[in-house]
Amino acid sequence: MEGANRALGRLDGVATLLPETPIFLYAYVRKEALLSSQIEGTQSTLSDLLLYESKEVPGVPMDDVEEVSTYVAAMNHGLKRLRGGFPLSLRLIREIHKVLLSTGRGSNRAPGEFRTSQNWIGGTRPGNARYVPPPPDRVTASMGLLEKFLHDDPVKTPLLIKAALSHVQFETIHPFLDGNGRLGRLLITLLLCAEKALSQPMLYLSLYFKAHRERYYELLQRVRTRGDWDSWLRYFINGVQVTAADAVKRTTHVIEMREDFRKRVGDKVRALALVDQLFTNPYVTVAHAMKALDVTYPTALKVIDLLVERKLIQRFGERRWGKLYVCKPVLEAIEQK
Repeated sequence: MEGANRALGRLDGVATLLPETPIFLYAYVRKEALLSSQIEGTQSTLSDLLLYESKEVPGVPMDDVEEVSTYVAAMNHGLKRLRGGFPLSLRLIREIHKVLLSTGRGSNRAPGEFRTSQNWIGGTRPGNARYVPPPPDRVTASMGLLEKFLHDDPVKTPLLIKAALSHVQFETIHPFLDGNGRLGRLLITLLLCAEKALSQPMLYLSLYFKAHRERYYELLQRVRTRGDWDSWLRYFINGVQVTAADAVKRTTHVIEMREDFRKRVGDKVRALALVDQLFTNPYVTVAHAMKALDVTYPTALKVIDLLVERKLIQRFGERRWGKLYVCKPVLEAIEQK
């Protein structure tokens, strides 16, 4: 566990070096959202999400992209509430769930409300299910105990152990009709931020869960059926260490890339500002540049042309009107698996 704690510390240290944190956080939050949703079976990619958010039309079912987008909104809502002094509580969990299921699939499955009917995992009914969570009349009491555990009642628990155990407990209670997997993974990040292990949500642990998905589900089930907490804890702690180390490496690479881009545009103030925008969304049009820089169409076009000339962006697609450009190095850096 010491290795995982050190890796988290290094990651949080890198966060303090980020020149404009919101610029870089955009990619981290969206990467975690995408990976967590992919574990549940969505097919959208990071490019699809970024095109959707830039008002371009992605080539995937809209439900997939909306599902990832609401995860982003849910995480941002939770982080905003925590930073405003609101505790990580059942009320906040219900608020986050309401945002998570605000649109798309699951929006008709009681967003923000604990379930009042029985659910199950696998199979067609409780009788042949792989796992049956507690009955609905036990959900509130079970979640109440989990809330106390998050706040070190009855005993103080080391943070990574707490994160690991609480994730299993949440998934085991399965308190909502839909969205439990995504919300359970989101709570890991929120807990680490709430307890100041991370000042920013830069750990995309779903990358590890997705890469070892079968093992992830197997170990959750082994805790429920055999009480095998040790195997789960080793898996989880290793995941934190591996993912934190990967995030440090990628963050360092992105910081160096930004400095290289800025050198290539020199002292052009508007070009420098647009370069920074590429690290929030590597897709850009002249209209986007006009809005981001608060300039006229001719000025925005001139800045776009400069970035094309310096080989920082290139045309994406073949449409004649509303030409779309992409910064491939940024996209590849944050989309890398």
